[in-house]
Amino acid sequence: MVDNDPVNDLAPLLTPEGRALLDEVRDTDPAQELAVATRLRRDHPAELVSAALGQARLRQRAAVKFGAEDAGRMFFTPNGVEQSTRASVAAYRAGRMAALGVASVADLCCGIGGDAIALARAGIRVLAVDRDPLTAAAARANAEALDLAHLIEVREADVTEVDTTGYDAVFADPARRGGRGRIFDPEAYSPPLSWAVAAARRAPRAALKVAPGIPHEAVPQDAEAEWISDGGDVKEAVLWFGTAAGAVRATLLPGPRSLLSRGLPDPDVRPPGRYLYEPDGAVIRAHLVAEVAEQVGGGLLDATIAYVTADALHPTRYATAYEITDHLPFNVKKLKALLRERQVGTLTVKKRGSAVEPEELRRKVKPQGPHAATVFLTRVAGAPAMLLGHPA
Repeated sequence: MVDNDPVNDLAPLLTPEGRALLDEVRDTDPAQELAVATRLRRDHPAELVSAALGQARLRQRAAVKFGAEDAGRMFFTPNGVEQSTRASVAAYRAGRMAALGVASVADLCCGIGGDAIALARAGIRVLAVDRDPLTAAAARANAEALDLAHLIEVREADVTEVDTTGYDAVFADPARRGGRGRIFDPEAYSPPLSWAVAAARRAPRAALKVAPGIPHEAVPQDAEAEWISDGGDVKEAVLWFGTAAGAVRATLLPGPRSLLSRGLPDPDVRPPGRYLYEPDGAVIRAHLVAEVAEQVGGGLLDATIAYVTADALHPTRYATAYEITDHLPFNVKKLKALLRERQVGTLTVKKRGSAVEPEELRRKVKPQGPHAATVFLTRVAGAPAMLLGHPA
């Protein structure tokens, strides 16, 4: 592995020599970096070679979020790769902005420009602002690399000093990571959530990206709260202003498909039925398990756990259904005997409300055989339990 600071200055990479090097090292295997660096340093400055290899490594990591084609043309910082919005989520949010009639957006805390790119591709003019010089340089380079510079103006500035008057909407993505990792207190965001909310209220419309774990009580009453998942993984929450104040929704990608809160009371607790429904994470975060339970005619296995059970199979786009074959009190020996009897060699372990780790359980039961099963480690009416089944 080459020892370098991957992107401490983008300028050399934007020169003809730098771009040629980036093309040359595009598909470099990390295990071969030292050999490649040694060879390239015969003809190029060592700092430029290190920067190119570091950028190639970041592009490879970024392909998961941006797709290989875009990532192969863009410029990244280490923090930018970690904190950028997944392209599919940014595109959904930009599409919703466009559907609201938004033609111009002030993108505050723009990072390397992932959201600005999605907005521009939706036909929206963007002012992208970030106070970090390197990050702003990356956002500017990305707008140019993707032929969107005519729609994206990048400004290096403190977002708290930017006048957003004249823009149809504000989008803000305050930093939620600090020197010690993730920040969970919205007032410890940079800038704080209270500042972002005030900025949103000054605009005709606004969207604030926040952590999906934001407490519901921290959501302003005049905001719509939306939790978004992509491929089953919860990615973010968004506070919308100028839409439907007080509304709560879970949006699942790809799709999109959205489930709106109807203010239903918590479902009743009932004994396990033939089917178990595992709600999507965005549904759980949005506190919409009751809406799923109503759709499938079910109740909860336990008052504190988001597993829904029902006697019949009902199609729902907001939960995964499993047919339950066995309901046991928690007992590893009994589970091991049952798996041996069923010749289960592929065991998927899901848990909610259990302290047992899936890998620990697999080691103890040693599944063997040609069949597959799913075991849920959970509680049923407060008692530790195991439910065995398979996708319906």
